[in-house]
Amino acid sequence: MFLTGGQYPQPGEISLAHNGVLFLDELPEFKRSVLEVMRQPLEDREVTISRAKFTVNYPSSFMLVASMNPSPSGFFHDASSPATSSPAEIQRYMSKISGPLLDRIDIHIEVTPVPFDKLSDERKGESSAEIRDRVIKARELQSERFESFENLHYNAQMNVKHIRNFCKLSDQSKNLLKTAMEKLNLSARAYDRILKVARTIADLANEPNILPNHISEAIQYRSLDRDGWLG
Repeated sequence: MFLTGGQYPQPGEISLAHNGVLFLDELPEFKRSVLEVMRQPLEDREVTISRAKFTVNYPSSFMLVASMNPSPSGFFHDASSPATSSPAEIQRYMSKISGPLLDRIDIHIEVTPVPFDKLSDERKGESSAEIRDRVIKARELQSERFESFENLHYNAQMNVKHIRNFCKLSDQSKNLLKTAMEKLNLSARAYDRILKVARTIADLANEPNILPNHISEAIQYRSLDRDGWLG
């Protein structure tokens, strides 16, 4: 677990950093009641503490990064593995993470085992320096886009009003997103997150408009909303 400020939580606790990165390894192993505490700061970017005579709001804008095995055995419906968990075991394991919490996580990515052919492939992919340059350019685009707004600097900070203004879709993109919403039974919160991720994908490609392929890619980053996960 990485927390800014050099402060580490006690067992069973989570410290919410401000303007930092919170990394939770083996996410389902945390108590569900502890994980649910993060719902408000993920949504509102602040923590509210209420007492008998006063209420205090503390800023808590942080990036949550979490990792987990897809099942107790570490294999998700893998017929080639002798340690594959049963559907009931997988369901119990995954149910430790609530739907409302998953709704507030922008990107879910399933990482499949890497075959030997790819591990031994000597062809070079995109370098970290090249990726960094694309990210910097995308952030510069976002800074210019939101320069007239106070406390709004990048796509993840957009509220519903900003999304409707800066994430306009063509009819083809709308139909694609509508199909995904109906098939995956996505929530309104997931809808907004797909649009924000699609806007960021377009920025990384230096595209002024969100295209259907950007919507398709953003939908693919909602793997935990698909059939076979969480029932």
